[in-house]
Amino acid sequence: MTKRSPITRERANDAVHSALRQAILTSALRPGERLNIAELAEQLRVSLTPVRNAVQLLAAEGLIDVRPRSGTFVATITPEDVVETFQIRGALEGLAAELACNLITPEQIDGMRRHLRALARPVRTVADRQQHERDNAALHMALVLASRNIRLLEAYHRLNAHIQIARVHAEDAEWKDRLRDERMEHDEIVDALEARQPERAVRAIRVHLDRACHALTRGIDVRRAAV
Repeated sequence: MTKRSPITRERANDAVHSALRQAILTSALRPGERLNIAELAEQLRVSLTPVRNAVQLLAAEGLIDVRPRSGTFVATITPEDVVETFQIRGALEGLAAELACNLITPEQIDGMRRHLRALARPVRTVADRQQHERDNAALHMALVLASRNIRLLEAYHRLNAHIQIARVHAEDAEWKDRLRDERMEHDEIVDALEARQPERAVRAIRVHLDRACHALTRGIDVRRAAV
């Protein structure tokens, strides 16, 4: 883990949790890497207590494995983990769509269509792809927000961390070939929401996430085979 700026905020527990979580999501801390609590505390210039508390929270989120008599490790991601995660994600987004069909506003539909236009931009560089992924995440988050269900949003936020980690560690040379399908799927989701057709929206989400899950699990398999 690279050196980090010292944490001076009053709520050290939250700050350490955020710093370690970001390090995991951005691959500064690699899957399977062993964590030294004392070294982390020294790097972040905090006592051992907030680091231990942050590790407990991250373990509860499934981002860290605490193994008795073995140590503390960044969680690894397997294709099986991805499948299970997408099963839950499908259930959450499907429920969000059902709720949103009764609650979504014209302004929210307009916002989702702005995300669609952003996703239609050409993707040529690494920076373009990173922006594309942010726009994609924003579109799906807009769907969840339209459900107006706080508990659903909290569960979705925790789950998305695992998907983000999986994307970081998947080999995906064919992702550009899927952009056309992705755009059609996104269009269908938003069209169904605007028409207030929950069954259609849930079906469109299932098709979209099934394809995404397949691509991600294949990418992880490819990366593992290359190691």
